[in-house]
Amino acid sequence: MDGLAAIGVGCRRDCPSAPIVALVRRALLEAGELPSVRRLFTLAVKCEERGLIEAAEALGLELAPLSYDDLAAAEPRLLTRSDAVLRRFGLPCLSEAAALAGAGSSAKLLGPRIVGAGATCAIAVRPSAEGAT
Repeated sequence: MDGLAAIGVGCRRDCPSAPIVALVRRALLEAGELPSVRRLFTLAVKCEERGLIEAAEALGLELAPLSYDDLAAAEPRLLTRSDAVLRRFGLPCLSEAAALAGAGSSAKLLGPRIVGAGATCAIAVRPSAEGAT
């Protein structure tokens, strides 16, 4: 498959890496064949979370920070909404917004985020014609 896939992640404060790794692996398994995946995307302030840092290392992926504005621009394309995330970050869904922002303006979510053990994960794919983020 051509193009690029981006994995968006979110987690509760102090979430350990194991649930995040398991959730990302589950999302990748459910997604099936994907174009190149090189990064986990999340809101910049979340990149300081030890669990996310360790999860990225365990998965062999770069943890890529995104600005609030990058994530907010993806809001019209989100599929799910979390009132808790909206109250805390001003965004309806962190993982879906991060996946979309990481994959680019023409990206589409493969489906709604998946949730497990204090973490969320979503995957977005963009056509090969658009430049990389």
